[in-house]
Amino acid sequence: MSDVVVVGGGLAGCEAAWMLARRGFSVELCEMRPAVMTPAHRTGMLAELVCSNSLRSANPLNAVGLLKNEMRALGSLTIEIADSCAVPAGDALAVDRNAFSAGVTERLSTNPLVEIARREIESIPAGRPVIVATGPLTSEKLSRELASTTGAGQFYFYDAIAPVVSSESLDMSIVFAQSRYGKGGGDDYLNCPMNEAEYCAFRDELLSAETVPLRIFEKELHFSGCMPIEAIASSGAMALAHGPLKPVGLVDPRTGARPFAVLQLRREDAAGTCWNLVGCQTKLTYPEQRRVFRLVPGLERAEFTRLGSMHRNTFVNGPAVLDSTLRLRSREEVTLAGQITGVEGYVESAACGMLAGLFTAARLTGAEPLPPPPETALGSLLRHATSSEWRHYQPSNVNYGLFPPLGRRMAHRDRNAAYAARAVTALEQWVAAMEKSLESEL
Repeated sequence: MSDVVVVGGGLAGCEAAWMLARRGFSVELCEMRPAVMTPAHRTGMLAELVCSNSLRSANPLNAVGLLKNEMRALGSLTIEIADSCAVPAGDALAVDRNAFSAGVTERLSTNPLVEIARREIESIPAGRPVIVATGPLTSEKLSRELASTTGAGQFYFYDAIAPVVSSESLDMSIVFAQSRYGKGGGDDYLNCPMNEAEYCAFRDELLSAETVPLRIFEKELHFSGCMPIEAIASSGAMALAHGPLKPVGLVDPRTGARPFAVLQLRREDAAGTCWNLVGCQTKLTYPEQRRVFRLVPGLERAEFTRLGSMHRNTFVNGPAVLDSTLRLRSREEVTLAGQITGVEGYVESAACGMLAGLFTAARLTGAEPLPPPPETALGSLLRHATSSEWRHYQPSNVNYGLFPPLGRRMAHRDRNAAYAARAVTALEQWVAAMEKSLESEL
């Protein structure tokens, strides 16, 4: 029998299993795919990226860039594999999604301490430590047990997936390659420029298009970072032009001027054969997606290799049901990890899985788990998920608003550097304290 059961083969579950195996503990990693699929997944590979292929900013002064560096320092599998299969994306870390999932799957399936069990877990296993990392698409049966176990009910919102088009179907006499303000490589992004009339026509059709209806018992709630494009469009005439279709930092080479609006495309693979419609996550029906997005200049003959969709995202009220090390207060042998705790985003989910693995490993050695300080990106994210003072708890990406205040006034341009410098020092001290704690138990 393995030392720990990890339920869920997404980013959080894989990172938790990796952390435990690196520290010599055996893991049973349970993943129901491909025997039981979800509405969003397409393969049976571990760590499949179902939404964007971008892990967002790689800038170390950005909060998510800082989080990546902290994860690298702790030996993150997610970041290691992502670095190895990165594709050009300006100052972001984007990956070839198939190569990424294949890399994670290969590393864990060949690890002698990790047993991958392809089966659906319908109830929380008993008798040994368990990490539940089932993500935003937790099965109905397991969701019901978690709701019953926590006693706090369940919350949910909807995540939207953006369409992907093939490069050969783009009209390159209109589409131009350019990154905002010249950041990154010149061909990291493609741009579909619109004049005011084209923008208004696109918005009008977007608003009148047919969407996939909700089931009768579901209420529609959106995380602000994953709003469907049609929901953004409904909030104001210029909401798209000031949001996902903003033209700032771009110049149309045909006119030498900034377009009225721009739909950007980000490469999906290293070869640049597929491109993601940035910010165009949607719940339009498939026929309507083809019709409406082909109204965008340059996409008139677009061939869609993936269409957008919506799926439920389940999470618990972390501050009410989790302790400071992600354990359920009602069942201390059960730890939650990833998006089910209310962290939002690929990197954040993997980071949460990393912490769950580290905390569980510490307990197995007889040491008391030591949470990272809130001055670090890891610690600020953990504090939000377990002790947020928000009146209505909602999922969050990592951001400097989650960090403790700096305690001194400074120019806006200097704040991020100050946050990052403080975090580096705090992480070093935390790692040293963890190592000392583990040594005392050996």
